[in-house]
Amino acid sequence: MEKAAASQTPELLRRLLRAKDRMDAASHEDWPVERLAQVSHVSQAHFSRSFKEAFGVPPHRYLLTRRIERAKTLLRDTELSVTDIAFQTGWASLGTFGRIFRDITGQSPGALRSRERSAASQLGLVPACFLSAAQRPDLTIAVLEKRRRTGADTNGARKPKENHR
Repeated sequence: MEKAAASQTPELLRRLLRAKDRMDAASHEDWPVERLAQVSHVSQAHFSRSFKEAFGVPPHRYLLTRRIERAKTLLRDTELSVTDIAFQTGWASLGTFGRIFRDITGQSPGALRSRERSAASQLGLVPACFLSAAQRPDLTIAVLEKRRRTGADTNGARKPKENHR
């Protein structure tokens, strides 16, 4: 956010935060760029560019992160069916929810539910805010890009470079 602070005015940052707060409060709703730009009182192109500069991810990817976080919480803490959770968190299709959930988390909603519940008994009294931050999905690359990379790996094409320390 340092770079953003240098190139964006405090007024613009407040407007972007207003849109981000609206997405946080109602992540189950549709948030097209047009609606977010209206909330921020800027053009669509300016909003998209400025949001990514300020927060490091495009608005749609930020919304996906919030929806997946909420779904993970519901899977862990409730007895709701996966279908109910998908619709409660804003997905129009169970298939899309399952596919994107798997792409982002690396496992199906049912498998995550089983793993989270067994691990919950071992976590003790760790504050929920720490758990949420530690388990936030990493969406620094697009889901489709992630899928392309995975497909390239299985087809024998070049693999992405590994980070060596």
